[in-house]
Amino acid sequence: MKSVNNFPVKIWSSILCVLLLFSCSDFLEEDPENQVSTGNYYITEQDALAAVNSIYANLGSYDASRGNTAGIYHSTFWITQGLASDEMDNNQLGTPQYDQLATFTHNAENAALQEIWQVHYKTIYLANVAIDRIPAIDMNETLKTRFINEAKFLRGLLYFNLVRMFGDIPLVITEEAPLNPEAAPADEVYAQIIRDLTDAEALPPDGEIQEGRATQGAARALLAKVYLRTGEYQLASEKALNVINSGLYGLWDRFKDAFRIENRGGREAVFSVGFGDAGGAISFWEVGQFNVRLLPAALSAEVDGISNTQGWQIANEAMYNTFATSDERREDTFMTSFTASDNATVNLDHVYIDKYWDMEADPTAGGSFNDFPVIRYADVVLTYAEAQARLGNFDVANDYLNDVRQRANLGEAEADNIDGFIDLLVEERGKEFVGEGQRWFDLTRLGRLRQRVEAVKGIPVGEQYNLFPIPQRERLVNPNLPQNPGF
Repeated sequence: MKSVNNFPVKIWSSILCVLLLFSCSDFLEEDPENQVSTGNYYITEQDALAAVNSIYANLGSYDASRGNTAGIYHSTFWITQGLASDEMDNNQLGTPQYDQLATFTHNAENAALQEIWQVHYKTIYLANVAIDRIPAIDMNETLKTRFINEAKFLRGLLYFNLVRMFGDIPLVITEEAPLNPEAAPADEVYAQIIRDLTDAEALPPDGEIQEGRATQGAARALLAKVYLRTGEYQLASEKALNVINSGLYGLWDRFKDAFRIENRGGREAVFSVGFGDAGGAISFWEVGQFNVRLLPAALSAEVDGISNTQGWQIANEAMYNTFATSDERREDTFMTSFTASDNATVNLDHVYIDKYWDMEADPTAGGSFNDFPVIRYADVVLTYAEAQARLGNFDVANDYLNDVRQRANLGEAEADNIDGFIDLLVEERGKEFVGEGQRWFDLTRLGRLRQRVEAVKGIPVGEQYNLFPIPQRERLVNPNLPQNPGF
């Protein structure tokens, strides 16, 4: 799939009908004058489109129910995965929620976890509405099925995020849900995710569907990641290989090319969430947070034309030092100095992440219009490599691992046992996906969270941190929610 931007639609929240106005999109367009109400909605094909588009909209910037711009992939979610690992440190004053995550002192009162929980379940509700209501609409049956499967793909993605983070969680798959749902065992949540994504495999492949929507390749790539997490390695291998053999995706010749604005939705983008202002058509904030959060504040002070770079989250320096100097991702991912307007070299006090900044396309660093890469093709390749290693096929596993290494200008590596391969994989995934919201998920899946964080950050990590705590506010509202051990 290509990138998803936001668009104007009317949607309902999980408790009452509220009016939500979303932005225009370059790819997913809706009529901004289209006014709907509970009396005339879910009747026409256009209503079905708007219902599905409202789910996509909440992946990006806009979340009107919270009164701010925080959609799922806007910032908090991927920042949390980086901070609660060996990847990032917090440099943002007045954000105790991020300080706690970075130092493994977070508990059930953490505001970032509360936001992640709320925004995910709000968006799941929108998917449930679409899945429940669209079947009754009198419209083209092929398009109807596609819309429903897009909603199922998105619901599967959201539940995959939640179950990996929190374990046993409420599994709500209909619009009419109980007021205080009990938590379902994680196995049941995974089973539902697999059902949703299996249905979504019927979606058209990339290139045969409007740019900006879920595709067959995205569904299969996500299924491969789900099966990897559940230990069904043969199925993980099959789904990843389906994507690889489709011929629709590939690695760019250079790592940096995957993050160039001109390459948005290109060969390496299997599923991405996009940000932008629709060519200036949007009146409210609709940009991502990559440049604002990750680029150093000194850029704004020292380079003419650059503003609002804050450097709120930074790379962990010990993690940065694990990169070989020959690894091209080191130069393409991090910033340790820059040239000021007076041609002086400014050496930075921290290591910053600049992989999302396309300096040629956005010299002001102000747009943050790049995509958030939910699934890149490199992830599919490494998923296949891991699945093959788990199955004992180390020659194949090494070959695919080395495809990614060679793109980074590294020599071949190999292992002939699973422990050795996991050692290689921990290093490779850590270097490939910096700032992409993958690291905590990878370290918990691979059983290396404690080892890596204690080695890199030098802080103790208890076993309880292999899950996040259920937000206490949710447990006060819903007494049927359990708490994860240790919290």
